[in-house]
Amino acid sequence: MSPERPAALFAGVEPLEVFVELLADLPTETSSTDFYDRICEAICRLTTMRRAAIFMADLPRRRAVVVGAHGTSFRELITLSPSPALLAAPIAQRALVEDQVVVVEDGEGSFPREYAQLFGITTLLCAPISAGGQAYGVICADRGGGRFELTDGERHLLWTLGKTTALVATARNATRSQERTRRLSEQLELARDIHERVMQRLFGVSLALSAEAPLEGERRERCLVEMQEATAELRSALERPLAPVAGQSRTTLADEVARLSRPELPSANITVDWPDGVTVPPDVEPLAQAVLAEALRNVDKHASATRVHVTIASDADTFTLEVHNDGVEEGARGAGMGLRLASIEALQHGGVVEFGPAEIGCWRVRLVLPLAADPVAEMVG
Repeated sequence: MSPERPAALFAGVEPLEVFVELLADLPTETSSTDFYDRICEAICRLTTMRRAAIFMADLPRRRAVVVGAHGTSFRELITLSPSPALLAAPIAQRALVEDQVVVVEDGEGSFPREYAQLFGITTLLCAPISAGGQAYGVICADRGGGRFELTDGERHLLWTLGKTTALVATARNATRSQERTRRLSEQLELARDIHERVMQRLFGVSLALSAEAPLEGERRERCLVEMQEATAELRSALERPLAPVAGQSRTTLADEVARLSRPELPSANITVDWPDGVTVPPDVEPLAQAVLAEALRNVDKHASATRVHVTIASDADTFTLEVHNDGVEEGARGAGMGLRLASIEALQHGGVVEFGPAEIGCWRVRLVLPLAADPVAEMVG
């Protein structure tokens, strides 16, 4: 699409039609990155822009995150985006506060220097992603590194695309929220089922074993039957695909750990122990990242931490991720629904998520996973 197109051509473009065309064929379970990549593609198709990226505010982690890109390297962007600098930059603040498309030249100090150096940006535009008085993020775009000016028609179109992005993203988030609610209900039903069917049997066996009288004859046979039934019911429960399938991630646990050099908890001294040669099994990358994020979020919410220590380890049989922090007051809650849901997902990998007090004033979150190809299949077999 030529940058020299007359502005009049923009008047006949229906942005919603292009958005529908690009988003309609996406699978229901598509990742957020693919979703926003398509929106960035639509922006470049509708305008003279060659490169576009969408940055959203990640409020729980207090940072800006790149969620999609087109015409540029997502991998390079993701190494920069966790810094809060972009949404705090003058160009983004002006776009969001004034609710308009802002265009600036390199050297004006309006956007982070590392972006200009990495991508060769000389002119950059920033369009607000906002709707109903709520600011969600910004669209950043350029023509591949050269200097340019916007016509009034294209400026208005980019402003409209920002509004459309906010609307479709809000609708998608609402749909996914409903799906998460449904799956949460299923997960709670699974937990209730395990408790009522499995734990009750095991409790009865434990009472029989704790009796002073010898366990012989019919009582011994009954305990054996109860243990076999409990094992069968547990296997059956674990085969039920109730926990949400972890989505594919465009980042890695190594990336997330590297970002801790710009800590989300400025008052805390975050240290990492990750020996050479320790790798994360690809199939548990999303789970490991989720546990790390939830653990740090809980530190932020429930502790006045001065020390946070992250340990990643593995041996011949297991992979372990542990987050240990101080600053916990007596009686404080340190784990929310996020870790409880991660615990259910870990069960389907044959592993466990442990969380609770460590020594006085400290809290620990620990993920342990077996290094087996299919733990559930092995258990059933």
